[in-house]
Amino acid sequence: MATADKHDAEQEEFPLAHDDPSTHDRTAELLKQRLLTKREELEVDKYFRALVKLEGSDLHMKVGRAPMIRTRNELRPLNRGPIDEEEMINLLLPMMNDRSRKIFYEEGGADFAYTCEVDGVTWRFRVNMLQQMGKMGLVARRVNNKIPDFNGLYLPPAVEQLCYYDQGMVLLAGVTGSGKSTTIASMLNFINQRERVHILTLEDPIEFVFVDDKAVINQREIGMDVKDFQIGMKHAVREDPDIMLVGEMRDEETFMTAIHAAETGHLVFGTIHASSAPSTVGRILDLFPEEMHKAMRSAIAFNMKGVMAQKLLKSIKPGVPRVPTCEIMLFTAMIRKLVLEAEDHKLPDAIRIGVADGMQDFTMSLKKLVEDGLIDRPTAFEVAPNVDALKMALKGIQVSQPGIL
Repeated sequence: MATADKHDAEQEEFPLAHDDPSTHDRTAELLKQRLLTKREELEVDKYFRALVKLEGSDLHMKVGRAPMIRTRNELRPLNRGPIDEEEMINLLLPMMNDRSRKIFYEEGGADFAYTCEVDGVTWRFRVNMLQQMGKMGLVARRVNNKIPDFNGLYLPPAVEQLCYYDQGMVLLAGVTGSGKSTTIASMLNFINQRERVHILTLEDPIEFVFVDDKAVINQREIGMDVKDFQIGMKHAVREDPDIMLVGEMRDEETFMTAIHAAETGHLVFGTIHASSAPSTVGRILDLFPEEMHKAMRSAIAFNMKGVMAQKLLKSIKPGVPRVPTCEIMLFTAMIRKLVLEAEDHKLPDAIRIGVADGMQDFTMSLKKLVEDGLIDRPTAFEVAPNVDALKMALKGIQVSQPGIL
């Protein structure tokens, strides 16, 4: 009885918090402050300020050329002369800390986050420092300070469905610059706004900085918060995550660690370099020796919840620079069966006949973008995997392929 009274007293002293914003854990906000700490201004910052003011997406710096900024998917030079080798070293070397310099010298390149203040606002950039033909160079991607609203990215409705699973794996596929990071950030923030869960991210480097809403979000940067990805994942099992972002699936160990987390009750988000949703299966298998393929097919079939592949296209709608065209493959009973039986060549057809489940291929996506006035026909035909199929779709002709499954 005394134990029960003690428990009741503790409950009164430490009651559960309700929806008072002042009770939100300050972990994410403190992390954000640390990431955005002001530093000594560098000479290279003027090019980052130009990138922001010109509303560009990427900054390219190469010896022998003027700095280039990508705006509306075209590279344009800044109004200055070419950068020589000595100037490039003086511009770029001070950007790197000891860890980045060590990686750069050992591997010929380094990825890291960089910040620059523009008109009182601190902007973040994802930087790749590189060597080409023995000379230093840089490519930097501007990261939006504000995580885009999930509903403002012109994503298909089925993407929201991928946020409601309580366990399993969700992959975003696409080439570099296809908007995968932005889409995942908006999906995680969508969850953050509606669920009381713990979201844990392992990033190299951190791009979007989240602030807790209903969820508690811990973001760990490789090299700054934890030594490497493998150690970060080892720690993760003791950190009570409900949802995890594990970054890019680039090797066998990364995928095995992520799939194990999915098997043990976590919802795991990740990215992979693949051109389409069906091709992700083969891309994953390429990470493993052939004798493991059967076991990996089983792991994929029973743990994967969905794969979305996307590409960014130039928009014709005023105020909308680019929009994604998306292909979505949900792991229905049919998709699982085809993966288990190694009939990957039938996956595109299964997607086409799975519209009722929320699936779509690139042809369906491009048709809708054209009809909604977001892209023009030449842009759609330029990226269409099957031009004839898109022409017929735009005319309202549905092409059936009997007996495919």
